[in-house]
Amino acid sequence: MTQWNDDRRAARVAFVTGAASGIGAAVCRLLAQQGVAIAAADQNEAGLAALQDSLGAGARFLGAVLDVRDEAAQQAFVAQVEATLGAITDVVPCAGLARSAPAEEMTTEQWDLVLDINLRGTFLTCKAAAAVMLPRGRGSIVCLASVTARGGQPGRANYAASKWGLVGLVKSLATEWGHRGVRVNAVAPNGVDTPMLNVGVPAAFRDGVMLDRTPLGRFAQVEEIAQGIAYLLSDAASYVTGTVLDIDGGLTAGYLTHRHGADYALHQR
Repeated sequence: MTQWNDDRRAARVAFVTGAASGIGAAVCRLLAQQGVAIAAADQNEAGLAALQDSLGAGARFLGAVLDVRDEAAQQAFVAQVEATLGAITDVVPCAGLARSAPAEEMTTEQWDLVLDINLRGTFLTCKAAAAVMLPRGRGSIVCLASVTARGGQPGRANYAASKWGLVGLVKSLATEWGHRGVRVNAVAPNGVDTPMLNVGVPAAFRDGVMLDRTPLGRFAQVEEIAQGIAYLLSDAASYVTGTVLDIDGGLTAGYLTHRHGADYALHQR
């Protein structure tokens, strides 16, 4: 098992995209509590300022307004992080979005935007960070997949394709970079209690379908997803790479489930 000395633990630096809200912000808060320096990127400048305030005066923090589709901007931020905070050890590409529409009505703009942010943007983040981590022979990357990477979903062909592609990306990078000291994994959440879920998903589908078929009977809190990410980043997961960790309240544990997994047929006898 890989053991990191105290100096290496203290020197951890995390590069997180989509950091201004939701899961990304929760990851930043949790890692900062563990003494990790935070390099946060997002397109929401006000959100980054609020995140920095939430971390407290003692946190080591560097923020940047950044579009993950911009390869040069990502490379420049990585260089700035290394010069300001030190060597990047942890990477969490959280930037992502959804644009729902029936497949036959989905515009090429809707398709391209989701694939560019969710998949291409994640790849560019991994690539920019790998340029400095691979020569050092150490590092851990945790990407944000989804239960939608386990099956299709009506109205979200672009989102499903991006998350299926992301799983393929994670497994490919894990096979390429593992022997060079960099681990690559992903988490796959179910619905998470965020504005994206509560505003962006119709209530009838959110509560009548997603929640109904989740055995734990509730959606995740962002802190619960962050805990899974923190585990995969840590040396407690030093022999884990190429894995997609489902954090889904049991949603993908079975099929034809109803009422939080209760045996509907038996109840109707």
